[in-house]
Amino acid sequence: MDKYQLVKKIEDFAPLETAEDWDCSGWVVETSSREIKRIMLALTITCDVIKQAKKQNCDMVISHHPLFSVPLSYKDIDLYCAHTNMDKAKGGTTDRLIESLGFSGIVSSGEFLRIVECDTTVEKFAVKLLKISPNMRFVNNRNAVGLKRIAFCSGSGSEFIPEAFEMGCDAMVTGDLKFHTALESPIVLFDIGHFESEINVLDVFETLISEGVEVIRAFENSPFRQIKS
Repeated sequence: MDKYQLVKKIEDFAPLETAEDWDCSGWVVETSSREIKRIMLALTITCDVIKQAKKQNCDMVISHHPLFSVPLSYKDIDLYCAHTNMDKAKGGTTDRLIESLGFSGIVSSGEFLRIVECDTTVEKFAVKLLKISPNMRFVNNRNAVGLKRIAFCSGSGSEFIPEAFEMGCDAMVTGDLKFHTALESPIVLFDIGHFESEINVLDVFETLISEGVEVIRAFENSPFRQIKS
C-alpha cells in the first residue's frame, strides 16, 4: 500500500491540525520509498522497537508517542506518530480505554477529558481497574464510597483534575500522578499507569490501517516493576 494513502486513513480519523502546538505528531522519518507491505505498531518508538521492526522486515513503524529527536540509526525506516490528535479524536485513546472497561456511553467530553456516568463503588471500580492494571493505585482523601460520575484521561492527565471536579465528577482515571497532586485532590483518583492507560490505542490504529498491509505489534511493557515477596 502507498504509505501516504495509509497515513491519510489515520489523519482522516485524527486530523493532524488538531494536535497541540508543542506536539510532534506526523512524519518522524520519511524515506524515499512509498510502498508499505508490513507495519509495526508501537506505543513508543525505542531502540528495541526499531530492532524488532527491522528484524521482522517491517517497512514502517507507527506509534502513539512522538519523538522529539531522531537518532541516525532510525533514519532508514519510515516512522509516523499520532499523539495528541489521536487523544482528541472521537474513538481515540481515552475512548478506547473506556470501552475496554465495559462502559458504553460518554456523557461529556472536552479536548482530552471524557466523562461517563455510572452507579458503582470505589472498591468495585478499583477491582475492575486492577484487571487492566495490576499496579493500579488510588487516592481517596474524602473517604468516598459511591461513584456516579467518572472522568477519564489516558496518559498524564492530572492537569484536568480541577476541570473534572468542576464538572461534578466523583473520580478520575489517569496516569503519572505526583505526590502533591494526590494530596490536594478533591476527588478520588485512580492512577493506572501511563502505559496501561494508553496501550489499547494500538487497537484503534490496527482497525484503521489493517486493510492492505500486514500489521505486527511491537513487544512492549511498562518500564515499572514491582518486587514480589
